[in-house]
Amino acid sequence: MTGLCEGRVVIVTGAGRGLGRAHALGFAAEGAKVVVNDLGVGLDGTGGGSGPAQQVVDEIVAAGGQAVAHGGDIATSEGAASLVETALATYGRLDTLVNNAGFLRDRMLVNLDEDDWDAVMRVHLKGHFLPLKHATAHWRAEAKAGRVPEARIVNTSSGAGLLGSVGQGNYAAAKAGIVALTLVAAAEAARYGVQVNAIAPAARTRMTEQTFADTMAAPEDGAFDAMAPENVSPLVVWLGSAASAGVTGRVFEAEAGRITVMEGWRPGPTADKGARWTPSEAGEATLKLLSESEQPQPVYGTF
Repeated sequence: MTGLCEGRVVIVTGAGRGLGRAHALGFAAEGAKVVVNDLGVGLDGTGGGSGPAQQVVDEIVAAGGQAVAHGGDIATSEGAASLVETALATYGRLDTLVNNAGFLRDRMLVNLDEDDWDAVMRVHLKGHFLPLKHATAHWRAEAKAGRVPEARIVNTSSGAGLLGSVGQGNYAAAKAGIVALTLVAAAEAARYGVQVNAIAPAARTRMTEQTFADTMAAPEDGAFDAMAPENVSPLVVWLGSAASAGVTGRVFEAEAGRITVMEGWRPGPTADKGARWTPSEAGEATLKLLSESEQPQPVYGTF
């Protein structure tokens, strides 16, 4: 490895398994000291235990790196504050935050319970906001003290948040919210030396193995494992390093050996009457504009 993150202190939430684990190991391999956060919950957010986080810490230490486990609930202000404090108390600094924690409770909208909506919004959207808030507050204090950091935040959205996904209304809405949160945070935190970006990854994890059971199977021995979580981590590690200077407020899709810059909402065809439309006029103008516009990408799960 190149030592790209030598001397940096990195927090990764939801790092006990899957993508988070791959990110934590990737940062450690490049010289970072890693705070490994995980509640150890099941796929639906129930249960819990410190085992997964400690196992990743043990892997990093066994490979000669430095890491510490954090088992707090980052969707609470207390848990998010203690996450940042763990980095500062253990290593004396914080350079990068990777927001990754999440779980699924998939149902069609007419069958989606309010509790399932709230739980998924809580872990994904609130679980991004609170660590981001507490980390940025620390970096703001550093900047005001004359120590402007080279701080990085990498958020985790999803193709579901960019295009929608049938049976995942709660998850898709939360992931779309993370994109908006990323844009706002990038604009607000730039003055404090903080860059904020998001990824929309595709990989074989606990959250995707049932949805993509046929297409995400492990390859035969020796073949490139296109759906391995480790394929996503190099981009995350680079975004979390000082080498990504000047890159902020962007969303990247990462899958297998492919990286794509995602381009979001921007004005398309437009019509201006210069006065108030009647409903019929508005409808005629809208249909004409739609005929001139690009067709949207299909929602995941539609045929």
